[in-house]
Amino acid sequence: MLKSEGKLITNPQILAESFNNCFSNIVEESVTKIIKQDNNDLSKHSCMQYLVNAFQQTFAPIKLKSVTEKEIYEINKILKWKTSYGYDEVPSWIVKLSMPFILSPLIYICNKMLSTGTFPTWLKFSQVFPIFKKGNKIDMSDYRPVSLLTSFSKIFEKVIYNRLLQHTKKNSHGSI
Repeated sequence: MLKSEGKLITNPQILAESFNNCFSNIVEESVTKIIKQDNNDLSKHSCMQYLVNAFQQTFAPIKLKSVTEKEIYEINKILKWKTSYGYDEVPSWIVKLSMPFILSPLIYICNKMLSTGTFPTWLKFSQVFPIFKKGNKIDMSDYRPVSLLTSFSKIFEKVIYNRLLQHTKKNSHGSI
């Protein structure tokens, strides 16, 4: 039982819809706040000037090197031993333990992703859960959304992150 807009809600379906609306409104309010801040001539000028300067520079092409066994094992080392899981119901501890058995297909999928420039659709989904922050446990505004991603999406994101970080360091001319 939770309170939303002064009404107590007990129906699970209505409760889920209310959380969805509440969390969506947080995003909309944040965007509106940013837009209002950007209407300030000084910040708008600064932002626009930055973009003009940034796009006058030539961009070095990104070379996406293939994924190696060593890289996947390094990423696997930094995965946390969690029991939580995304919609695939595979916690990271299972991925960590099964790595010797799933390494080859994982490398193949990662390299296919890099060569085609596509992130697998099935890795773009997450489960969103309300987590109590502080205050009144029956007040919906005292909860925050937490997205649970699949362990595989975390591995693929880290592969892409590594490539982008390497490219940025190589082409930043000392600014990073």
